[in-house]
Amino acid sequence: MKVTIINKSDATGGAAIVSYRLIEALTEAGVDARMVVADRQRPLPRISLAASPWRLKAAFLKERLGIFLANGMNRETLFKIDTAADGVPLHRHPWVREADVICLDWVNQGLLSLKGLRRLGEMGKPMVWTMHDMWNMTGICHHAGVCGRWRQNCGCCPLMNRRASADDLSARTWKRKKGAYDTLVGTLPHGNEREGIAFVAVSNWLADKARMSSLLRDAAVHVIPNAFPFDGSENPGRVRDSGNKARILFGAARLDDPIKGLPVMIRATQILADRHRDIAHDCEIVTFGRINRPEALSDFGIDHRHLGVLRGHEVKTTYEQSDIVLSASSYETLPGTLVEGQAWGCVPVSTLSGGQEDIVEHESTGYLVRPGDSIEKTAAGIADGVVWAYKQLQSDSTGIRERMLASARSRFAGEVVASRYIDLFNRLLGRG
Repeated sequence: MKVTIINKSDATGGAAIVSYRLIEALTEAGVDARMVVADRQRPLPRISLAASPWRLKAAFLKERLGIFLANGMNRETLFKIDTAADGVPLHRHPWVREADVICLDWVNQGLLSLKGLRRLGEMGKPMVWTMHDMWNMTGICHHAGVCGRWRQNCGCCPLMNRRASADDLSARTWKRKKGAYDTLVGTLPHGNEREGIAFVAVSNWLADKARMSSLLRDAAVHVIPNAFPFDGSENPGRVRDSGNKARILFGAARLDDPIKGLPVMIRATQILADRHRDIAHDCEIVTFGRINRPEALSDFGIDHRHLGVLRGHEVKTTYEQSDIVLSASSYETLPGTLVEGQAWGCVPVSTLSGGQEDIVEHESTGYLVRPGDSIEKTAAGIADGVVWAYKQLQSDSTGIRERMLASARSRFAGEVVASRYIDLFNRLLGRG
């Protein structure tokens, strides 16, 4: 079976990382899997540029210019919007033409246009589109936040600011998406799928969003998580001696990104210090990632160290030297930090704001907090979770680290994820 995965990059961004992991998992399972990208960073024979660099750059700039003019030349939202108005002729790429199955991943910023999607559909090949965020089911945004217009049709978009209207860029793009999706209905002569394209959500949370949306509520939506590279060297967790504090980990690509919940984390440590002094005295919080405002890290209620940006094996080593990993994001499709924590010995404590329930079993393999209507309530829940995790780790008899690792392997190991994709490919090809 020949499978071609199309993604913006082979190494930059979360979608690139998990797409490359899928390539490795499928290859290990005997599939001839290749990757076509706009940003090629790995000099490997299974990865190819989608088009010439100048053509890719031209498509990228043309689409950004269109967005810039449509949103009133607002730089703040320029890269929060994608329209798939421009792209390169992927249907002409030899690996796409040779493929039995075409897999689309994150294909924005001038890689695949909606017109190009139609051209791929005309090839008559099964297509699988893996969704890492909400873009497939909205007009132009990747996460709708509190906006609910995507459930009917887009328009009056918050990202358009003073240019928002019933017929703004989001409404026009929504109509173009609907037209492109509609052309794919019935393009395959075999299989049981309603459409010539099957959508894969990486979490049940995202699949539920898709089924509520006006664009995808009637589409074939499957749930297959991202693969995690278990290699047999996973550490069941460090053993602390009396001289070491319990290490609480909080990291992100950019720590003070508003969606990551840094103020919630800071308030949680303050509540921990106020209500559980003995535990707070025995803990330190370790942060990693880029920070635009260093002063934002000055008010933690417990001892704090910042490691800066971690690269390569530094990430795994940091997890292995820690005890608890925290997440307080406003939304996370399938937060990889929680999978990493479980695999490398950190108990996850997280807000329930996305696909966390696909990873964590509450009070068994971690602790989930339903966000409150204020920072105070959410932070109090995070503090309670830290106390729960701390107590779990004080006794070897709880077996939490063994449960976490076993659970993560059963859900996210490469061979498990690859097998589920291969089953889907075979159904689309009429082989099962």
